[in-house]
Amino acid sequence: MIDLLVTGAVSTADAEPLDRVLDLITALLLVLGAFLSLAAAIGLLRFPDALARLHAATKPQILGLISVVLAIAVTARSWQALLLLIPVVVLQMLTAPIAAHMVGRAGYRTSTFDPATLIDDALAPDLAAAQRAFPEPAPELGGRRLPSDDDQARSRRDDEGRGSL
Repeated sequence: MIDLLVTGAVSTADAEPLDRVLDLITALLLVLGAFLSLAAAIGLLRFPDALARLHAATKPQILGLISVVLAIAVTARSWQALLLLIPVVVLQMLTAPIAAHMVGRAGYRTSTFDPATLIDDALAPDLAAAQRAFPEPAPELGGRRLPSDDDQARSRRDDEGRGSL
């Protein structure tokens, strides 16, 4: 292994050639993971709307995590470490796209995006069909019907008719 001496010099005299190669691979994977994480952070700050930011929040972040996990596995040089790290990657790969999908749908429904940037608007026909099927928007479709004046008056009459408890 490469040891850092007190003077700051690096000693590789007692390291085997395979150890030096694995340490170099580890360093490259860590630098790649750091770069991808930095790219994700910059994308979250610089992209203009929620839909564009989703790419920065998921794609480079997942690849950066995989790179760092591989670096840890190469450093540990054991199958047990790899078996402990696999669930981390799998759970992140399952939750990040699902969370991004839900944020994207919420951003679409609240119109916090630039429609001109969409190449293919696949959600618009589905929402239009849902609106035709349910004339009054249901909460699970992203909209709520605000009570009209007639609804409020009817509610007051119902409350008055019940009397006080």
